Amino acid sequence: MAAAARRLRLLTHCGSLSSALPSTAPRSSRGLCTLSTTLRSGAGEDEIERIRREFEDAKRNYLSIPAAIKDMPKMNPQGIYVNKNVKLDDLQVYGFDYDYTLSHYSEHLQCLIYDLAKKHLVNELKYPESCLKYEYDRSFPIRGLYYDRLKGCLLKLDFFGSIEADGCFFGRRKLSLSEIKELYGTRHIGRDQVRQLVGLMDVFCFSEACLIADIVQHFVDAKLEFDASYVYEDVNQSIQHVHRSGLIHKQILSEPQKFLIKKSQVFRFLKMLREKGKKLFLLTNSPFYFVDGGMRYLLEDQHFDGNSWRELFDVVIAQANKPTFYNSDHPFRVYDTQKDTLAFTAVDKFLPDQVYYNGCLKSFLQITKWRGPEVIYFGDHLLSDLRGPSKAGWRTAAVIRELEAKLSIIHDLLGKVHATVVSTEKGQVYRALLDELNAERRQCRSGMRDLFNSSFGATFLTDTGRESSFAYHIHQYADIYTSKLENFLSYAPESWLHPPHDIKIMPHNAKVPASLFSTS
Repeated sequence: MAAAARRLRLLTHCGSLSSALPSTAPRSSRGLCTLSTTLRSGAGEDEIERIRREFEDAKRNYLSIPAAIKDMPKMNPQGIYVNKNVKLDDLQVYGFDYDYTLSHYSEHLQCLIYDLAKKHLVNELKYPESCLKYEYDRSFPIRGLYYDRLKGCLLKLDFFGSIEADGCFFGRRKLSLSEIKELYGTRHIGRDQVRQLVGLMDVFCFSEACLIADIVQHFVDAKLEFDASYVYEDVNQSIQHVHRSGLIHKQILSEPQKFLIKKSQVFRFLKMLREKGKKLFLLTNSPFYFVDGGMRYLLEDQHFDGNSWRELFDVVIAQANKPTFYNSDHPFRVYDTQKDTLAFTAVDKFLPDQVYYNGCLKSFLQITKWRGPEVIYFGDHLLSDLRGPSKAGWRTAAVIRELEAKLSIIHDLLGKVHATVVSTEKGQVYRALLDELNAERRQCRSGMRDLFNSSFGATFLTDTGRESSFAYHIHQYADIYTSKLENFLSYAPESWLHPPHDIKIMPHNAKVPASLFSTS
């Protein structure tokens, strides 16, 4: 056994989701396939059989793994995860986006956006009426995908800008690795190709990604020629129309109980900040009437009435036009909430009983005198919400609602971990065995990724354990990230948040000690 171990090391990808075997993944109870007869001779056969037995021994160790893992500290789905040191006591100003930050929506919202945009494509942009048959598929998209406007593919990229082997779709068809290489030449996206990619980074992009794929598939099925860039432009225009026309806002406010999810803890968090003497501001792209209606509904059980929710904030800014807000020179305008009009007088100070439209970061800083690390801004869109504040020296916090679900899946997966054959010193004589065992590994990985998303897998990782491009943007623009605002209630106001000293992957990913999988 020891000799075989020297020739073939059984390793585990500790700390990586690629090493986790889901409970639904197929077992190897059928045994390994019969090796080629060319390898069945003399000492070679004995060595291969020893290696085979060692691999089977490693898999039988599954039975002892769950008990040990139960004693490991689990990552908290309601935790705050840290990329850069943040001392909460130093933060004097808290800023918030509205959608998917202060407010949370049910799955009905994605269906609504998809349906309204689909109808706009057909009724206004004259797409074929047969496009109306498509429906939003919640199991298809994940956050952080890219659309290739030249080739028409939806892509999942890793931390280094390479296409995941199972992360390229043309329409609703997954392309094989050979098709990816034929189309792109290599899996790595070069600088010249980056310009043709569009990132789909926020939660609203779920419906957009699904609609893009369905429209591409429609043209493919109908055998119609099409320009992939036109598909993006038209779908994106339709999605923007849904928001800018107010269709979606009116529908949500007409049935708030269907679309909005009440979270009383959000109010507790905001009230706690006020009691601690912190300054609060709201900075959103949504129109005021929509924010006002939503906040009234969300806080109606908190004994608030009238405009009282605005008393929580020192400054309220609507229709801010982020990310343009961060680098433009647009002036602020006072918004008359009664007449639905904008004043013509210049804004040189912010009053707590006023609502402001438009504006820019430069004027905001001049008026408030709030600077750098004393300000933290919360948002869900890494590029539109957080990139500008990060460059301005603010602290940034990403609200990533998928985090809780991902961590729950991870906890389930940790019960069974897949031991993987990765190398051999003998080389060619063991090639057939290595291929068999790697095929089994790929089968297990496929089962694991399906637990996250049957099309693109996990949001934060590729199926080989590398961090995704979405994870890269979190590292780059979010000092901290969490699943929802109220998670901060579990932390003392003077807490000092710092990343783990040994972190090599994202802070929320549990690391499994290799000692659990020793076969000696």
